[in-house]
Amino acid sequence: MENMNAAAEDFAALLEESFATSDVYEGTVVKGTVVAIEKDLAVIDVGLKVEGRVPLKEFGAKGRDSDMSVGDEVEVYLERVENALGEAVLSRDKARREESWIRLEAAFEAGEKVTGQIFNQVKGGFTVDLDGAVAFLPRSQVDIRPVRDVTPLMHNAQPFQILKMDKRRGNIVVSRRTVLEETRAEQRSELVQSLEEGQTVEGVVKNITDYGAFVDLGGIDGLLHVTDIAWRRINHPSEVLTIGQTVKVQVIRVNQETHRISLGMKQLETDPWEGIDAKYPLNAKFSGRVTNITDYGAFVELEPGIEGLIHVSEMSWTKKNVHPGKIVSTSQEVEVVILEVDAAKRRISLGLKQTLQNPWEAFAEKFPVNSEVEGEVKNKTEFGLFIGLEGDVDGMVHLSDLDWNRPGEQVIEEYKKGDVVKAIVLDVDVEKERISLGIKQLGSDPFESAAAGDVRKGAVVNCEVLEIKDGGLEVKIADSDLTAFVRRADLSRERHEQDPTRFNVGDTFEARVTQFDKKTRRVGVSIKALEIAEEKEAVAQYGSSDASSSLGDILAAAMKAREED
Repeated sequence: MENMNAAAEDFAALLEESFATSDVYEGTVVKGTVVAIEKDLAVIDVGLKVEGRVPLKEFGAKGRDSDMSVGDEVEVYLERVENALGEAVLSRDKARREESWIRLEAAFEAGEKVTGQIFNQVKGGFTVDLDGAVAFLPRSQVDIRPVRDVTPLMHNAQPFQILKMDKRRGNIVVSRRTVLEETRAEQRSELVQSLEEGQTVEGVVKNITDYGAFVDLGGIDGLLHVTDIAWRRINHPSEVLTIGQTVKVQVIRVNQETHRISLGMKQLETDPWEGIDAKYPLNAKFSGRVTNITDYGAFVELEPGIEGLIHVSEMSWTKKNVHPGKIVSTSQEVEVVILEVDAAKRRISLGLKQTLQNPWEAFAEKFPVNSEVEGEVKNKTEFGLFIGLEGDVDGMVHLSDLDWNRPGEQVIEEYKKGDVVKAIVLDVDVEKERISLGIKQLGSDPFESAAAGDVRKGAVVNCEVLEIKDGGLEVKIADSDLTAFVRRADLSRERHEQDPTRFNVGDTFEARVTQFDKKTRRVGVSIKALEIAEEKEAVAQYGSSDASSSLGDILAAAMKAREED
């Protein structure tokens, strides 16, 4: 028994001595030699006269069989030197994992890409063999765009970017998308640098929006704005382009920093605005099609790529505050006149109303000054009446032209909208589009009639009391249409007879005309002036032959002579 214990101690001492002189340690990766292959196991000698068995599948790539043979040198992970069967516990997977982790950590810290193979699909993504270490590839990190079938990508060596590593938990997260984006960015940069403004390239319409289309130039997209598709107006790019269509475009602008590329199709065609002045001379008439209507006017296409604007002010002679859509409609063919051509600003001003006769000119031809017209009262303002006339034009009767005698502010109240009235044409201003009318001119001027009837300053006239006021009398001059106001002081030269109440409406009396001004249209009459004039006349006639006669005698004689006459 003692001999056996001694022998065991000697063996342990020898084994320990052997370990001391060898690099073989438990928990490390060691080199071994394949000494035999038994079915699906490889027998490996790792030294120390200890062998271990490792499944052949651990030596192959994930999902593939191994091509192991006797004599091959391999590295394995030594878990324990001896187990219950007296064999070494070895693992190729753990050895490969240890080696991989060291390399992968270095690549992760350096931001370098690593090579791996997708070998299995799991929940939320895929597993990747990074030469022994198993990593997780989220589905969102497989490609730039969602991939429905990953089968073509399986078991193919390809680069990945490590996003996260946790050795304690044994977790590695990788991305294939990051690698593709980086590669694509490099390709985009190279492509952008190769593009020059003015260069003609081909591309495929990738997407269509309201404002244009995105064209794939072979790895980078350019924007073809709707205004650069054609010289003519295009409301939506889908009118001309379809997704997948191959188009020839010109590079308009390239931004090397943002990689934004602006493209154009119309630039490959002849600019229709060249020589536009000679093609569309001023005041010439052309036909066109209404393409767009706005609040401020309507656009008319004269030819493909050439549009002009009919401003709302040039659409109608008479409709001033009407929306252009009430005058023309989209796609309508219209005749227009060229008003202005600005080749530099690529603008053409058109006129629609100029194709029709000016209604004020037509009115002036048909109704010259002093013509009588008839129309409906359209509006009443503080300065007169507006009358609707033939040709859809309006004429205005100023307050001063409503009545010869009465104030216009008073007379206008007698009119209301809708009344049909007659008037005389006083003036037509075609440029200012104004027609002046007069209603009082339908009758004769009472001043002219009165003057013809010998009513003038100094004349003696008969007056009829129309109205009695505190300040005097409102009277009508006989044989005329004139009225006048006799002031209290002019009712008599005697103060006690200057009371207006001593007269009654309808009373008549003689008075002398003291004022007759056609310009200011003022008439003044006075009883007092007549009395003074008669007194002077009596004195001159009767007072000269009898110096001793009193004034009463003279007046009595004058009155008697007058009565006899």
